Amino acid sequence: MRIAEVSPPWLAVPPKGYGGIEWVVALLADGLVDRGHDVTLFATGDSITRARLDYAFETAPGPKFINDIWHDVIHTLHTYRDPAAFDVFHVHSPWSALAVSALLGEPTVHTLHGSFTPEMRRLYSAVGDRARYVAISENQRSHMPDLRYAGVVYNGIDVATYPFRTEKEDFVLFLGRAHPDKGVHRAVLAARRAGVRLVVAVKVAHEEEERYWNEEVLPAMPPDATVLAEISNENKLDLLSRAKAVLFPIDWDEPFGLVMPEAMACGTPVIATPRGSVPEVVIDGETGFIVSVENYPEEAAACMQRLDEIDPKACRAHVEEKFSKEAMVAGYEAVFERVLADPR
Repeated sequence: MRIAEVSPPWLAVPPKGYGGIEWVVALLADGLVDRGHDVTLFATGDSITRARLDYAFETAPGPKFINDIWHDVIHTLHTYRDPAAFDVFHVHSPWSALAVSALLGEPTVHTLHGSFTPEMRRLYSAVGDRARYVAISENQRSHMPDLRYAGVVYNGIDVATYPFRTEKEDFVLFLGRAHPDKGVHRAVLAARRAGVRLVVAVKVAHEEEERYWNEEVLPAMPPDATVLAEISNENKLDLLSRAKAVLFPIDWDEPFGLVMPEAMACGTPVIATPRGSVPEVVIDGETGFIVSVENYPEEAAACMQRLDEIDPKACRAHVEEKFSKEAMVAGYEAVFERVLADPR
């Protein structure tokens, strides 16, 4: 197949730091090439890929320009110079690239990387059946079931690059944004209640996150906690492998939390709440524990005393089976074949 992988134009593929979508795109583009497909990656010129790289911008503008209209439109105009050159467009951004591809009538697959906000619902309703959609979890699909889905494909990771350790150090880890929905405050309270040292690697970017971080999280932070800002991928892998558990106390229906399979690939269990994709990703009592949002500090603290019940090898095997890059690539390959067989 001649496949156009259309990444957003804000960050390089793979990203230099934060950027979950771009990691997925990087693995998928390379994986499709390895399976013999003719793949062109539309990204930025500082991207690294085994696919043919095509770009409008030599250097990624960076996270401050995410959703910038000018970059988005220029990137789209460059991408669709010769739409007949491809059998299928796989669009990862919901903005002008999705609209143009749908209006041109080219076979288009759009992965729903985000949540169904009112704005997204209106956009997807306007595109209608001129695109085929891929949900990244069954839970996500259930929130807008009337879209024309081509399938559900879980995000995958390159498991071999994740260091596996059975001997863990005496700390638990929170990794994510300082947004109330991500629940870092609940993680702090759980670690304090359990008397376990907490390491926090947190991204504080927006005004709401700054307020929440400064007014609620920091005052509750135990004195022995280690607080880090946004970290490199190398440091992230090191922390994930050494932590005895990763805390994932979300309070929103997150379509897919990549940190969960990342942790489990390292043999590290996840203590999470039953929101969004969590019940599809974590096997309660086998690869981690699922506890309530309302009583997360108390229940998570109790689970921290039961971590010896979790076999790190079972965590790794679970990811290899369901959330590997190979599983993801095979899933998308099947989606593209399905769409091309019935492009209407």
